[in-house]
Amino acid sequence: MSLPPGTPAARMLFVMALACASPFLDLRRRTINIPIIFSGSTYTQESARFSPEDFRNFSMEINPIPVVLNDTNPRSLIVRLCDVLSSLHIHGVVFEDDTRTEAVAQILDFISAQTSVPIIGINGGSAIVLTPKEKGSTFLQLGSSTKQQLQVMFEVLEQYDWTAFAVITTLFPGYEDFVDYIEVLTDSSFIGWERRSTVTLNLTDDPDGARLKRQLREINARICLLYCSREEAESIFRAAREVKLTGPGYIWFMAGANFGRTEYMPEELPEGLFMVLSAGWKDDLYHRVQNGVAIIAKGAEALFQVYGSVPKFNNDCRAPNLTQINENLHRYFMNVTWGEKDFSFNEDGYLINPSLAVISLSKNRTWEVVGRWERRILSMSRYRKFLQPVDDNKHLMVATLEERPFVIVDNIDPATKTCIRDSVPCRHPLNHTNSHQMVKSCCKGFCIDILKRLAKTLGFTYDLYLVTNGKHGKIVNGMWNGMIGEVYYKRADMAIGSLTINAERAEVIDFSVPFVETGISVMVSRSNGTVSPSAFLEPYSPAVWVMMFVMCLTVVAVTVFIFEYFSPVGYNRSLSASKRTGGSKFTIGKSIWLLWALVFNNSVPVENPRGTTSKIMVLIWAFFAVIFLASYTANLAAFMIQEEYVDTVSGLSDQKFQKPQHHYPPLRFGTVPNGSTEKNIRNNYGEMHEYMGKYNQRSVEDALQNLQTGKLDAFIYDAAVLNYMARKEEGCKLVTIGSGKVFATTGYGIALQKGSKWKRPIDLALLQFLSDDEIELLERLWLSGICHNDKIEVMSSKLDIDNMAGVFYMLLVAMGLSLLVFAWEHLIYWKLRHCMRHTGRLDFLLAFSRVRLQDQQGTVGCPLILSPTKLFSHPLLSISLSRDPHVHQRSVHQHAQPFTPLVFPLLAPKGPMCQRSHVNLMSLKWLPPVHA
Repeated sequence: MSLPPGTPAARMLFVMALACASPFLDLRRRTINIPIIFSGSTYTQESARFSPEDFRNFSMEINPIPVVLNDTNPRSLIVRLCDVLSSLHIHGVVFEDDTRTEAVAQILDFISAQTSVPIIGINGGSAIVLTPKEKGSTFLQLGSSTKQQLQVMFEVLEQYDWTAFAVITTLFPGYEDFVDYIEVLTDSSFIGWERRSTVTLNLTDDPDGARLKRQLREINARICLLYCSREEAESIFRAAREVKLTGPGYIWFMAGANFGRTEYMPEELPEGLFMVLSAGWKDDLYHRVQNGVAIIAKGAEALFQVYGSVPKFNNDCRAPNLTQINENLHRYFMNVTWGEKDFSFNEDGYLINPSLAVISLSKNRTWEVVGRWERRILSMSRYRKFLQPVDDNKHLMVATLEERPFVIVDNIDPATKTCIRDSVPCRHPLNHTNSHQMVKSCCKGFCIDILKRLAKTLGFTYDLYLVTNGKHGKIVNGMWNGMIGEVYYKRADMAIGSLTINAERAEVIDFSVPFVETGISVMVSRSNGTVSPSAFLEPYSPAVWVMMFVMCLTVVAVTVFIFEYFSPVGYNRSLSASKRTGGSKFTIGKSIWLLWALVFNNSVPVENPRGTTSKIMVLIWAFFAVIFLASYTANLAAFMIQEEYVDTVSGLSDQKFQKPQHHYPPLRFGTVPNGSTEKNIRNNYGEMHEYMGKYNQRSVEDALQNLQTGKLDAFIYDAAVLNYMARKEEGCKLVTIGSGKVFATTGYGIALQKGSKWKRPIDLALLQFLSDDEIELLERLWLSGICHNDKIEVMSSKLDIDNMAGVFYMLLVAMGLSLLVFAWEHLIYWKLRHCMRHTGRLDFLLAFSRVRLQDQQGTVGCPLILSPTKLFSHPLLSISLSRDPHVHQRSVHQHAQPFTPLVFPLLAPKGPMCQRSHVNLMSLKWLPPVHA
C-alpha cells in the first residue's frame, strides 16, 4: 500500500524518518586541522604555501597549517613540534624533511606515542629502523624500511648471480638489525650466498682515517653492502677510493642513508652506486603532501563513521602516555585506500606492499632508475649496460640460446621467486618483438657452468639474456641474427652456447678456442627387424642339416640294418629268414624311424634291433642326438627374436643423401635451418639442400618426435647435441649412425666482439680448464646418459606369430608331402602289390617293410580276402570266435564276380590254406597289423 504524495500522512512519515536519521546525518562538512611541517633549510614560506582549495577532493574539509622549521637540531625540533601541537587543535601531522639527521624518526615516533596524534612521514629521509617501536605510536612512513631495501637488493644480486659479497656497517642505529636481516635472507634461500666478511667500522677517534683504510683493505669481495648515515658514507667512500675498492668491477649497495632527493651530491659517491627508494622518490612536493593528507583524512572519516565525531587527541607532549587509547585509535589509519593507492601499513609503520625503485648513480652524477619493485616482483631493464661506471668495466652482457644440455631454461621457483643453486638468472622478452619487457627465468647447463667458472676465474660479472631474433646466427636480408647478431651489433659482449665455429662467422666476430669437439652427425631411429621364416633352422648351417638328416641319419640307419643283417640273432645273412616264425622283423625303415625318434626324444612305438653291434650303434647315436639337440635348443632363442635394424650411411656424400629418389622408399631427412649444419650442406651439396628443405624441422625436439613417429628417417645436426639426445632418449630407440660418427669436424666456441680484450684471457682460462680436466668433468655431468649406440638391451617378451611363422610354414609343407605319400601308399598297396604276388622276386623289399599273417605256430599265413557281400552276411560278425570246428562251421566260397578285396589281419592254419577256396572261419584268429 502506498500513500499519495502531498497528503498529510506522507508528510508526517517523511518528518519522522528525518527525525530518526538525525543522529546519523550531519549536513555540515567536518573540518580537520592538519599541520604540514617542513623541516630543513631548503624550505621557505613560499615553497610551503598550501590552502584548503588544494584538498577539495576529500569528504571532510581540510585545513592545512604549513609550518617551516629551519633548525635541524633534534632538541629544537622536539620543542618546536610540541609547541605546534599544544597551540592548535590538530587531527594529524604531515612531516616533510630534507634533514641529513636520520634520527628524526625516533623523535617523531616518540611524539606520536605521547600525543596519540598520527604523524605521516612523506619523505624517505626519515625512514630508519625503529627497534623497538614505541607502543601506541601512529608514526607512519611512506618510505621503505631497511628490511624491504635488503629484499630488493638481494633480488638484484640474484639477478646478476652476484653471490659473493661483503657486509660493511658503522655504529649507526639499526646496524645490528641490518646484519640480522642479511642472515635471515641468506639462510632461508636456495641461492648459494657467500658472505665473505662482515666489517663494523668505528669512525670515532680516527681523524686521519688510517684505521678505516686498514679495515677496508681486508675486504676481498667485489660486491659490498653498506649501512651507514650520510655523513659516514662520505668518509667511507673517500677511503674506499683511496684503497682501490671502487671503480671497475666493484659494486656498492647502500641502505640507511638517503641521497636520492638531496641537491647535495658528495663527490665521493662512486659511479654505479645502488640505492633502493620509494617509487615516488621523484614526485613533487604537492603530490607527496597529498598522499600524507589523504591517509589522515581517510582515517578521520573512519573514526567519524564509528564514533559520530573525530575524537580529540592529546596535544600535550608532557601528558602521560595513554597506550590503550592510542592503540584503539591508530588502527583506523593502518589500512587506508585512496583511489587506486593502497596505504596499508605493518606494525613497524611501513607500507606492506610498497612500490620501490632501484636507482644507480650514472657517469653524469645523476640518479637513474634501473629497476622497479612492484607487488614483490622485481623488473629491471636488460638490453643496456646500466652498470658501466667506466669504459673498461668488468660487467658483460652475455647472450645465449636454449638448447639442451648446453643451455637449459627453467621457470623460477613459484614459492621463493628465485632460482635453485645450480642455475643462474636469465631473461627473455615476452614475445619476439623488440619489446623491452622481460620475463625472469633460470638457466643451467654445460655452457652455463663454463660461464660461471670463467666469471669466477677472470673476475667479471655478467647479465645473461636469451636471444629470440633467430637461432645461432645467420645472414638474413644482409643482417646477422641470433647470437652472432647480438655480438656483431655490440648488443652483447659475449655469446655462449652450442655455437659452432665456422669461417663465415669468424669474419665478423672473434671466437675463443673450442671447448667442445663437434661436427655434423646423423641420427636415425632403430626399427624392429623381421624374423626370417627359416629362423628355426638358423642355429645350424644348411651344411649341418644336410649332414645330419641326409647323410648321417641315413648312413647310420643303413649301418644299423647291416649289422642286424649279419647278426646271428638277426637275419643271419638271409632276408628270407624274416618269413620264418621268430625271425627278425627289423627293416631299414624301422631303423630310420628309431633314429629319428631318438634325435627328437619322441615317445613313439619303435622296434629295436636284436644284434648286439646294432644296439651299440644305436646307443652311440643316442649320445650324438643329445649333443645335437642341446646345442640346437641353446641357440634357438637367439635366432627367433626380431633383430633391430639401423639404417647406415657412409657420410653426407652417400647416395641415400645425394640421390634419395633412386632408392625405394626415398630417404626422408632434414635439419634445423639457420645454423652451421644447414650452411655446410647448402655450400657443398646444393641438390641435397634443395631436397631436404621440405623435411627441415623447427627445433631439435620436433625432429626427435618425428623420428620416433616415423615421419622422418634421418636428422642431420650438430654431433654434440645428437649424441646427448641419443643417450638421454627414453627407450634408447634413437641412435647416431656409426656409433657417433662425425663429419666436417669442428667445435663450439665463445663468440666475442672483434678485437675484444677478453679473447686472450678467455682462451687461456679455457685451455686451463681442459688441462685440469674440468671440461671432462662437466661432460660427464651434462653430456653422458644411459643409452649407448652399441648397446643391445636384452628383454624377455612373448613370442608372436612373426617369431614362429617358419615353424608353421614347415608344418604346412609337411602336410602337403604327407598327401603325396598317402597317394603313393595307396597306389602301391591297392595296385602294384597284387601284380607281384607269389613271384618271390621282391623278397629284397623285406629289408625295408612288410605286412603278413602268422598262425599260432608261427608259420607264415596269407591275407584273407572276402567279398563285401559274403563278409557282411557272414554270421561270424555277430557271434563269438571259437576254435571248435563243430560249432558254426560254414564254407566261404570265393566270389566269382570281380569285387574290391578287403584284407583282414587273420592268421590261417598251417598248410596250403592260401590255395583253398573254403576257409573255416572258426579256426582263424585276429592278428594285429604289422606295418613297415
